[in-house]
Amino acid sequence: MSVAGRILTCARFGWPVRRKPGIVRRMSQLQLPVFPEGTTLLTPELGVCGRDGRVTYFYGTLQVFSHGAKDVKSFRLFTSQLYVEGKVTQADLVRVFGVSPISVKRAVKLYQVQGPGGFWQPRHLRGPAVLTPAVLEQAQGLLDEGGSPSDVARQLSLKYDTVQKAIRARRLHRSVKKKMRPPKPAPR
Repeated sequence: MSVAGRILTCARFGWPVRRKPGIVRRMSQLQLPVFPEGTTLLTPELGVCGRDGRVTYFYGTLQVFSHGAKDVKSFRLFTSQLYVEGKVTQADLVRVFGVSPISVKRAVKLYQVQGPGGFWQPRHLRGPAVLTPAVLEQAQGLLDEGGSPSDVARQLSLKYDTVQKAIRARRLHRSVKKKMRPPKPAPR
């Protein structure tokens, strides 16, 4: 094969071609956007397809990620990665998936601050503000002494509804009043 033939072959596959000593040029290759049927385009290079309860992301013909249709954490993780890497815009995600812009911003912030593991950490919920363990103990003591929920609320400076809600949630329980039975009549 001649030198010209070797240069042409190399250029076809994007390998370095030496034209002048010391200068290396690469020929760019085009990725044809050939997506499976039913794929929705995020960008001209990225597509997403949902089938059989799975959501699959494609880059051209290459499947790059897949998750369950109801797996919100994986969805947020992957779309955040795409956004942070500059592959999609917030508008692309909102347009294709119908999510709100603020949810995209929150997921991206979570990804940037905590990384991928942040999506699977348990949520931090605040503890009880009014009915702390000490107050619950006092309230239960008053209920055990025979006090009514309204008496307990008044004595502990609580709202009546707060005490009622704690009783319904079984964090407190009303005292069981023992009824006195009248004495049975003596047998004759």
